[in-house]
Amino acid sequence: MLVVVAMSGGVDSAVAAGLLREQGHRVVGVTLQLWPEQDAQRSVRHGGCCGLGAVRDARAAADRLGIPHYVFEMREAFERAVIAEFANAYAAGRTPNPCIACNEHIKFHALLDKARLLGAEALATGHYARIVRGPDGAPRLARAADPVKDQSYVLYPLRRGDLAWVRFPLGDLAKTEVRARAHGFGLALADKPDSQEICFVGPQGHAAVVGERVPEALRPGPMVDSTGRVVGTHRGIAHYTVGQRRGLGLGGPRPFYVVAVDAPRNTVVVGDVADLDAAACTLVRPNWLVDAPPPCGTPVSAKVRSGPALHPARLGPQDGDGLQVVFDPPLRAVTPGQACVLYDGDVVLGGGEIGAVRQAAQPELRRTIQVPLASS
Repeated sequence: MLVVVAMSGGVDSAVAAGLLREQGHRVVGVTLQLWPEQDAQRSVRHGGCCGLGAVRDARAAADRLGIPHYVFEMREAFERAVIAEFANAYAAGRTPNPCIACNEHIKFHALLDKARLLGAEALATGHYARIVRGPDGAPRLARAADPVKDQSYVLYPLRRGDLAWVRFPLGDLAKTEVRARAHGFGLALADKPDSQEICFVGPQGHAAVVGERVPEALRPGPMVDSTGRVVGTHRGIAHYTVGQRRGLGLGGPRPFYVVAVDAPRNTVVVGDVADLDAAACTLVRPNWLVDAPPPCGTPVSAKVRSGPALHPARLGPQDGDGLQVVFDPPLRAVTPGQACVLYDGDVVLGGGEIGAVRQAAQPELRRTIQVPLASS
């Protein structure tokens, strides 16, 4: 089988390529050149994926494995679909996850289409996830064997029809095993540290990226409590996200937390920690990876941020704004713009962007503050 492997310049994707070659497949490594030209040198300094340094490391790994390696130019698409949308989301009061957008628009949709044009029969990546078979024999996306490394959360936008095309060779391995296999393959990047930060964000932080593209997101404005009383001044809404405690510049006998970002009014709302408890959220534009959406009332496990934690929930009714997900018990710091992904055991049912959030303590607060949703 001819398999295209997306090689990011890290140890995971290199080992994925090595495992597939070891299994007897014909393997072609592909690295995406994603960074804008002006940021190319920064990618070398900060170890971002898919920059110049990543291309160098991926090519060296491919040479060591004895497989062809190609670089695909996708900088304009990455700027448009990932970086610009990242900035627009923060300017609208949401907190985006750019890895999800990159997987949706670049690494799987666009790259999978290119792989098919090359005559490939499968596309593989170094993500920690698994493809399993459902009762009907159809492929399903599932959590990795290692729950700490599991990345199924950021893969929920995969198209259901593409599940038969993708491969995740690391899904049954722990990170220690992956590094051991990298040493066994003789890869120079076997001990290369994992990338922990957003690849296109430098030392000045994400607000600098937002401010370059949407300057008004750095405009100061009022910081208010849940009653509307002004308690301070914020530095621009791009600096704030729901659940944030540090950097608010507020004194007092008790800590304050960001509980909402009201972009139309250029206002940051703060409150007590109890104000962060969410009873439910709306799932905007849900993407289902099963044959049909589960009916209202179905118990599910929900994940609202990267990490191993799953939380009990149930599906509520569909309304004009999207699908309701009800948390039982309430869940802390559910953040508009992040994803809520739903599971049945280890199997991903689907997911969507978090839109409106209904608070458990003060449900009227989020009803009066409308967070604009993504336009696409």
